[in-house]
Amino acid sequence: MARSVVELTEADRALLAERHLATFTTLRADGSPHVVPVGFSFDDETGLVRIICSGDSQKAVNSSRNGRGVVCLVDGARWLALEGSSVVSDEPHRVAEAERLHTLRYRPPPVNPKRVVIELTVDRVLGSA
Repeated sequence: MARSVVELTEADRALLAERHLATFTTLRADGSPHVVPVGFSFDDETGLVRIICSGDSQKAVNSSRNGRGVVCLVDGARWLALEGSSVVSDEPHRVAEAERLHTLRYRPPPVNPKRVVIELTVDRVLGSA
């Protein structure tokens, strides 16, 4: 059963706070799914997922065109799928914040002058019971 971000349980929040990779699914122009592994950050206060990538990557292209995406995190029997509307931004302050959060969660990302941030505003959550 789908839930909203405000209905995340403490167990959900704990899973999102742990260091994990996830998959990010977007739709190609032909409607077929494009699924790739990503590092991500989740802002519990705003329900915003941030993914850094190159502006010419397929996930950025798809996110710009379609405006929807799903981040899916799996850890054994625990899993969460965070679905929402996506915006791609190259605004320096937004990219810098995503890089800061990525560094805290994983490690500093390599320099990339084409870097953008995909911001996913989560409006639907599915997950393990």
